[in-house]
Amino acid sequence: MPGFDLSTAADQRFDVNLSILFTELPLLERPAAAAAAGFTAVELWWPWVDTPTPERAELDALKRAIEDAGVHLTGLNFYAGRLPGPDRGALSVPGEESGRFRANIEVAAGFAHSLGCTALNALYGNRIEGVDPAEQDALALENLVLAARAADRIGATLLIEALNEPESPAYPLVSAPAAVEVVEKVNAATGLGNARFLMDLYHLAMNGEDLPAVIDRYTAHTGHVQIADNPGRGAPGTGSLPLAELLGRLRKAGYDGWVGLEYKPGDRPSTEAFDWLPREARAAR
Repeated sequence: MPGFDLSTAADQRFDVNLSILFTELPLLERPAAAAAAGFTAVELWWPWVDTPTPERAELDALKRAIEDAGVHLTGLNFYAGRLPGPDRGALSVPGEESGRFRANIEVAAGFAHSLGCTALNALYGNRIEGVDPAEQDALALENLVLAARAADRIGATLLIEALNEPESPAYPLVSAPAAVEVVEKVNAATGLGNARFLMDLYHLAMNGEDLPAVIDRYTAHTGHVQIADNPGRGAPGTGSLPLAELLGRLRKAGYDGWVGLEYKPGDRPSTEAFDWLPREARAAR
C-alpha cells in the first residue's frame, strides 16, 4: 500500500478514532493499543450506546485507561443513539431521544473536560416519519445551543458534521453547505462563535462533492477533519481519494487542527491498518 509523502505527513496531527479502529479489543484496552501503534492522540464516539448517563465507575475506568496509555483525547461525540447502527444522533428527535441528549450534555462535557478534550461532536439525528422537519430543526437548534454553551464552559468547540446520503438517507445534513448553515445558526443564536464544521472527507466524497472546492470554501469554518478512503471507507491507499493532496490543500488553506483516522481496518487487525503512515509521523508534534 502506498505511503503518504513524508513531508505531507510531517505537517499533520493525526489521531485514531477508537470507535472504528481497534474495535476487536475491549474498550478499555484500545487506548493502550493505539499508543503501542505509535499514536499519541485518540478520539471517540459516545462509548456507551445504551445510556447517555453511565455510572461514574465506567467513566472513571475509561478516563484511567486513556491516562495510563499516555494518549490525549482530542474529540468526543455526545450521545448519538445506536451508533454504529440505525441512529445518526438524537438531538433533533422529539421525545425520549431528545431528553437523553439533554441528559448527556453535562456528562459528556464533564468527561471531556476531565481529560483536556476540547472538541465535542453533536450528530444531528435522522428525520422521523410523521414529524414536521421544521419542528425537528427547531428542536435541534434548541439542543445545539445548550450543547454549545456547555462546550463553551469547558473551553471547547461544538462540532457539527455532514454525513453521506447513501449510507444515511434519513439524515438531513448530507452536504458541507447544509452543515455549515447549521453552524452559522448556532453561532448566531449563542453569540459564542464556538460551533464549527466537522469536515469528514469520506462522507463528502460519498456525496459527490467537489472536495478541493469544499476545502477552499469552508476551511475557515472547520474545527476538525476526519479521513477514510473512498470507496470502501478503508485506510488511505485502499481507494481512489488523493488524501495526501487534500490534506496538503487544507494546510495551505490554514487548517492546523487534528486529522481523525476514522476508517475501517478491513479483514486484518487494526495494528496492520497503518502501514500507509510512517511510524515517525504518527505521534503528534
